[in-house]
Amino acid sequence: MTRRLVPLLLIVLTCCLSIACSTAQKSESSRASLAWVGSWSTAPQLTEPRNNPPAPGLTQNTLRQIFRVSLGGSELRMRFSNEFSEAPVTLKQVALARSKGGSAIDSESTTMLTFNGNSSITIEPGSAVYSDAVSSEVKPLSQLAVTIAFGQVPEGITGHPGSRTTSYILPGNQISQTTMPESVTTDHWYIVSGLEVRAPEHSAAIAIMGDSITDGRGSGTNKQNRWPDELANRLQNHPETQHIGVLNQGIGGNCVTRLCLGPAGLDRFARDVLNQQGVKWLIILEGINDIGASGNPETAAAIIKGYQSMIKQAHAAGIKVYGATLTPIKGSGYESPGSLKALETINRWIRTTEQLDGVIDFHAAVSDPKRPGRLKPDYDSGDGLHLSEAGYRAMAEAIDLSLFE
Repeated sequence: MTRRLVPLLLIVLTCCLSIACSTAQKSESSRASLAWVGSWSTAPQLTEPRNNPPAPGLTQNTLRQIFRVSLGGSELRMRFSNEFSEAPVTLKQVALARSKGGSAIDSESTTMLTFNGNSSITIEPGSAVYSDAVSSEVKPLSQLAVTIAFGQVPEGITGHPGSRTTSYILPGNQISQTTMPESVTTDHWYIVSGLEVRAPEHSAAIAIMGDSITDGRGSGTNKQNRWPDELANRLQNHPETQHIGVLNQGIGGNCVTRLCLGPAGLDRFARDVLNQQGVKWLIILEGINDIGASGNPETAAAIIKGYQSMIKQAHAAGIKVYGATLTPIKGSGYESPGSLKALETINRWIRTTEQLDGVIDFHAAVSDPKRPGRLKPDYDSGDGLHLSEAGYRAMAEAIDLSLFE
């Protein structure tokens, strides 16, 4: 009886091992078919003194920040930046959770982030780091809250002033708090710079190089309705483009060719486009600050040369480039004969060049037909330059989604 059982047990054991190996191979194959893709990003810069964290500051305190992803995925990792500081910054603990609005989080969704297996990390000046990957199902267009308990924080801090979302500061280590009713608030981001998801390999991202119009000045605080946000909404509502993320790389006051606010577009291009994960398309909407500050029609030639450099670099990386026409400036503080001439020259080049893979004509979409060169009244936030919430929605609606299919 025992002799008969031995071969049978061997057969059963062999089958079990075969099934286990097959399952492992399928799991490995499934994982291999996924890739890291950018789902949310913000372009870091040296925070101006007036935009630094309010008292009690960040050193030995806790900061909760809210952001909205574009693309969903099964795993995630976050990027943290100390690129523009002159001293190290220490993150003692970092937690990620679903936002429930305001400072509130869904505590059951909380995931503690680690760095090479450690709960804390010190980021050296001039550096950026990734957290370890964590398994977490991220839904498209969901809002997340990242809470950081800081150690020492430098005086000159890396951040993104134009967050259009409210952040919350509490003294001490309050990382486990589900809500922060006694917090000090500020509408800026600090240290955080991106989130990537592991998504099916056909997924991809659109990177958008821009200034305050892309950064969303004039949009609603905590409404997530900048034009890139509205584009992300449209992509998710269209079955053929639900695999596409949107990375907003706008910096308010930024210039293409020279140092204005934040590093020049050309200087940050590799970081904000080429080094982002999964970027397949690039939209360029930048140059208004260059021409508005100079008032010189000759500025157009330098901007076009800057575009050409970006196009060449993007094409070498296999990225398609869409040029977006600059929006109207008549009636704004940037209006002058020279700046109007430069804008006209740039937009003509965008519409006619064969170097671009496509054109998005924002100028035509938001111009007032009764007052050429000006924003439509409903699209004007009030300064003749930045768009209203309705204006940003119109910009997103002017984009042909077939460009990304």
